[in-house]
Amino acid sequence: MTTMTENASGLREFKMPDVGEGLTEAEILKWYVQPGDTVTDGQVVCEVETAKAAVELPIPYDGVVRELHFPEGTTVDVGQVIIAVDVAGGSAPTGQTPGAVETPVAEAPAAPTPQAPVAEEPKPEGRTPVLVGYGVAEASTKRRPRKGAEVPAQQPETFLAATAIQGELNGHGHGSAPVGQRPLAKPPVRKLAKDLGVDLATVTPSGPDGIITREDVHAAVAPAPAPEPMAVAAVTAPPVPAQAQAPAPVVTYDTARETRIPIKGVRKATAAAMIGSAFTAPHVTEFVTVDVTRTMKLVEELKQDKEMQGLRVNPLLLVAKALLVAIKRNPDVNASWDEAAQEIVLKHYVNLGIAAATPRGLIVPNIKDAHTKTLPQLAGSLGELVATAREGKTSPAAMQGGTVTITNVGVFGVDTGTPILNPGESAILAIGAIKLQPWVHKGKVKPRQVTTLALSFDHRLVDGELGSKVLADVAAILEQPKRLITWA
Repeated sequence: MTTMTENASGLREFKMPDVGEGLTEAEILKWYVQPGDTVTDGQVVCEVETAKAAVELPIPYDGVVRELHFPEGTTVDVGQVIIAVDVAGGSAPTGQTPGAVETPVAEAPAAPTPQAPVAEEPKPEGRTPVLVGYGVAEASTKRRPRKGAEVPAQQPETFLAATAIQGELNGHGHGSAPVGQRPLAKPPVRKLAKDLGVDLATVTPSGPDGIITREDVHAAVAPAPAPEPMAVAAVTAPPVPAQAQAPAPVVTYDTARETRIPIKGVRKATAAAMIGSAFTAPHVTEFVTVDVTRTMKLVEELKQDKEMQGLRVNPLLLVAKALLVAIKRNPDVNASWDEAAQEIVLKHYVNLGIAAATPRGLIVPNIKDAHTKTLPQLAGSLGELVATAREGKTSPAAMQGGTVTITNVGVFGVDTGTPILNPGESAILAIGAIKLQPWVHKGKVKPRQVTTLALSFDHRLVDGELGSKVLADVAAILEQPKRLITWA
């Protein structure tokens, strides 16, 4: 996708790019430059957040920042201009407030326009939305209809028909945008419409090629005149105010008792993915409680091993290695379900996902080709994955293509859980808290390090026997870690 345009005056406009995830919008988290700043090719100018990751955007040319089209916290469609740079070396306009977006100027209202049904803005065609870390989703993020607006249901046939005639309708200068067609307007006009609460789909355009102007937006919010019958009745009765433009009732909340957080970004994508997974794949979860005393002793020994110096050594490392060995012994568990082709896809590689809690929500980056790594290499990959996630720098590519996942709920003191599969994956293993518990060992009750493992799997791919074998193998290795050698 082209992310920049240039006019004759040397002003280049940088557009919100598709960062490789197939999503249609991103939120501007932070601007690193302001109008008047000098930028160079490759310099990071802002940080944006998509459905599953925060991404820094570099500018692809040298120049001076002329304008930031959107403030921080704004959700912007892919393809919209977000920053203008004067490549000729000009300075910012006098009096412009850094980081400010153009402010609308009050103008005389034009004649009112009839209100047309509010149409939902369609997504660009040819784009398949992808939820990072969760595979391809059937529906992507989309804008909510504005308060008070009722969005009519639109059938696929209607959308296709509206798209097919889009070229013909763009040449007309009257009439509101057809159902399913995105209204044409420049970013400042869209900002003005947003500030005034006007849905651009209801506005009659008067600009060239059907472009909506500022005057059109102001006309859409002008008070509607009283209908003709009302004017006659006014001779004998007091005038009745028009109700057509009466504002919708304002709903207020007790902010001292409630806090409302917009659902967007990571949380929105995670919710959509989990709902899709829960209602698509038939989940089965099995549990096993195991004595991991020997594994905990091995963890302490590995911490002293010179080959593991500087690496992250903890129980998760050995659980990950145990799961990889169990998959090698039961390769059919590492698969995915292709609904369109009606095929089961066996994977001859393991991209091991590790669920990580971050300030923005849960993400699931994965270690590519984890089955090929030695224990020190696996430890290094785990340490890098965790550190990157905590810094909020996990890339979209790192969260795609997972085959199985591990989630460590034990770090929160939880005994176990019933994890939901990541869409497209076959299994997810939950590790519970490791605690000293009374345990029968060699015929006597002794305090031992014990934990509970839970394995959820897709019952279309994995039957009870196969799922049980995988879980039993993981438990057997953690009980007797020397099996990492004999079974590998």
